[in-house]
Amino acid sequence: MNIHEYQGKQILKSFGVAIQEGIVADTPGKAVEAAKQLQVETGTGWWVVKAQIHAGGRGKGGGVKLAKSLDEVKELANNIIGMNLITHQTGPAGKKVNKVLIAQDVYYPGETETDEFYMSVLLNRQTGKNIIMYSTEGGMDIEDVAEKTPHLIYKEEVDPGLGLLGFQARKIAFNLGLSGQAFKEMTKFVTALYKAYVETDSSMFEINPVLRTSDNKILAVDAKVNLDDNALFRHPAYAAMRDLSEEDPAETEASKSDLNFVKLDGNVGCMVNGAGLAMATMDIIKLSGGEPANFLDVGGGANATTVEAGLKIILNDPNVKAILINIFGGIVRCDRVANGVVEAYKNIGEIDVPIIVRLQGTNAEGGKKIIDESGLKVYSAITLKEASDLVQQIVN
Repeated sequence: MNIHEYQGKQILKSFGVAIQEGIVADTPGKAVEAAKQLQVETGTGWWVVKAQIHAGGRGKGGGVKLAKSLDEVKELANNIIGMNLITHQTGPAGKKVNKVLIAQDVYYPGETETDEFYMSVLLNRQTGKNIIMYSTEGGMDIEDVAEKTPHLIYKEEVDPGLGLLGFQARKIAFNLGLSGQAFKEMTKFVTALYKAYVETDSSMFEINPVLRTSDNKILAVDAKVNLDDNALFRHPAYAAMRDLSEEDPAETEASKSDLNFVKLDGNVGCMVNGAGLAMATMDIIKLSGGEPANFLDVGGGANATTVEAGLKIILNDPNVKAILINIFGGIVRCDRVANGVVEAYKNIGEIDVPIIVRLQGTNAEGGKKIIDESGLKVYSAITLKEASDLVQQIVN
């Protein structure tokens, strides 16, 4: 689950990570009040107005601006709130900005002796260890740094059983070229950051930039946090941070029925039980001349309710010309799935999009018979080639 920058910073601060202070606002008036409050609490005379959306590259898209007066805070907040912000991560459709973060200016007017670093914590799935990735080239797209100057990216693997050791935190500070007070502050920062990552059950913490101020403080100026959905039951306060307005409506609807759904841009909807089979099904669709319109895994317990929910979500996509239901009957019997398809079809009503149902495994023949004798606009198949040929006939 992705969360906003201001929420990520709240989590970081609760674990002792030093952050750029800020207050979120959803109207220009509240933005001015937030700026006044920050001026009292931090002494800042300038403010950064930052759009809050689940995407990077906000500054390049015009979603991050510096205000040097309260009037500018109001003007910039008025311009940014409600805007459709387009970045390299939002795609051409962009995202509507509903909130802004009014943050203190931590670059101190007139001061130039600062450094920006990149730092992230995530799981290295190849080694089964956590990894801290960091670079002296903060403030830039890390992908560009990796491509053009890979020697400037450092990696520190951490054994989950041992945790981050003191010498590793010091090594990171050393590789970033720090000394004196800044060195000490960075070791504290890294230690607190790793603790936050582990204890929140996060999939990723990314801070770009980590700032060394002119007076040698180390601060998180940004925060991109991804929380592990599977662990949210342990963190109800974090689960409450979910912003449904930032998510695809179809994916939100799918999650209510415990369906794993990702929307794509193709013309053939697919419904499958099992992530591996879903990937193979998407390959079949492409080889047949179509393009997958979604990834939809109904899991091992497919029944009439889940099939109906999945069909409704797929049918809401106007680009879908056909639907391929590909079920392997291992845990669930194929005849049970077939009955579920027929029942769901009748509950939904008239469906103009042709549906291909490929059943293989336990009671596959019985399932095919149920589909063939249903009298509905549903085509049955047992082999992958049969399903592929039917898709090809429909989309080409």
